[in-house]
Amino acid sequence: MSWHPQYRSSKFRHVFGKPASKENCYDSVPITRSVHDNHFCAVNPHFIAVVTECAGGGAFLVIPLHQTGKLDPHYPKVCGHRGNVLDVKWNPFDDFEIASCSEDATIKIWSIPKQLLTRNLTAYRKELVGHARRVGLIEWHPTAANILFSAGYDYKVMIWNLDTKESLITSPMSTISCHQDVILSMSFNTNGSLLATTCKDRKIRVIDPRAGTVLQEASYKGHRASKVLFLGNLKKLMSTGTSRWNNRQVALWDQDNLSVPLMEEDLDGSSGVLFPFYDADTSMLYVVGKGDGNIRYYEVSADKPHLSYLTEYRSYNPQKGIGVMPKRGLDVSSCEIFRFYKLITTKSLIEPISMIVPRRSESYQEDIYPPTAGAQPSLTAQEWLSGMNRDPILVSLRPGSELLRPHPLPAERPIFNSMAPASPRLLNQTEKLAAEDGWRSSSLLEEKTPRWAAEHRLEEKKTWLTNGFDVFECPPPKTENELLQMFYRQQEEIRRLRELLTQREVQAKQLELEIKNLRMGSEQL
Repeated sequence: MSWHPQYRSSKFRHVFGKPASKENCYDSVPITRSVHDNHFCAVNPHFIAVVTECAGGGAFLVIPLHQTGKLDPHYPKVCGHRGNVLDVKWNPFDDFEIASCSEDATIKIWSIPKQLLTRNLTAYRKELVGHARRVGLIEWHPTAANILFSAGYDYKVMIWNLDTKESLITSPMSTISCHQDVILSMSFNTNGSLLATTCKDRKIRVIDPRAGTVLQEASYKGHRASKVLFLGNLKKLMSTGTSRWNNRQVALWDQDNLSVPLMEEDLDGSSGVLFPFYDADTSMLYVVGKGDGNIRYYEVSADKPHLSYLTEYRSYNPQKGIGVMPKRGLDVSSCEIFRFYKLITTKSLIEPISMIVPRRSESYQEDIYPPTAGAQPSLTAQEWLSGMNRDPILVSLRPGSELLRPHPLPAERPIFNSMAPASPRLLNQTEKLAAEDGWRSSSLLEEKTPRWAAEHRLEEKKTWLTNGFDVFECPPPKTENELLQMFYRQQEEIRRLRELLTQREVQAKQLELEIKNLRMGSEQL
């Protein structure tokens, strides 16, 4: 039995789910009928990948995000596995690389071409062979590049380093062998230093992934966990499962003490698995039930009661699986804070559902879009394997914004010209302007170097990017609403560029005046 909502002050109290119109859905998609408890769908700002039905092996579809409507029955597939595909995951740092695992006990890494597929893609980039039985789960490391985790029905979690030239990798970097049964889910904390798992023995484990040691283990009998999730930087875990009376249940845990849950609550008596999703930027938790059409969402806090029920999105169409768009792919002009892609097997349909905060203003809402994890790794594979931990590199979702670097860049060596001395006042002003432009300099004459020209061209190229994609490659709008949204984004971009141009003109005039004063002073001497 679910608790009743308590009305409290929250900017997300009125969040609602908005399903896409028929023309913005993906129709006639042959969704897999596998009974495996996985998402069967992976999304990034360019593509949507969905596991499909295929005779004679396993396959999945990779559909460009803007290619909505009815899918061609002969649409090319990504096929190469000898058994059914059980899980697919996009590389968080490369939108054109995807990993898949299968019942044939292998993991394959695929490079997706930028142009549309014209025939079936069978050439994989790498193949990982090490599991003795089928591989049910894969997860990319959240901060380190080229590190992939896989969990198989041989009760092992294997860690793979893809930063090699070999196309066939037969030995993982390390293997975690602490589980006594099939692993049901895996989740990383924010910097990837801890791994939480659930197992068919219904225990939750918090593991040091590099050492392979179990730091905490829950043996609580009142909650049989099936899925587990780290709640950002709150140092808490959220698990979904069943109670002693087989009611679907959610439970909250302290990651440093798994002896007793901080809270547990029954939801209903259905039998489908509950998939939890957490948005660390808004502290919202979404609970999606397999086999039903509802999406419950809550607000999570560090203080009691920890979990505050908001409301739920209801639909008559049951979902087979679910995909989630990364934050950098959301439409900030419509105040969209989360987006699901719902797999409806009964209709062969993929339906996008946008979670929207109702706001009257059409300007960028800074309070609901804090800096979020971007598409750049903060560690190399070797750095992470050597023991380093680092939080994700953050980006702003404001249109036209650039990367926010949490770590200072190494200071570049200044270039001086001994033939033209400059005053300290001019140097200080030049350094100030250089810091605002994103490059480092110690003399005006550095503007004439080829390095500055290259950086200037790079900066101009960055201004073409809006919300992480090239505006010149953006597909044309299909509806009047999309046209209006694109118009507002362009207006915002024009306004920002005009302000930037005015600032540069003022700075240029100040520098010209400073140079003129220096020349007059040198002539008097």
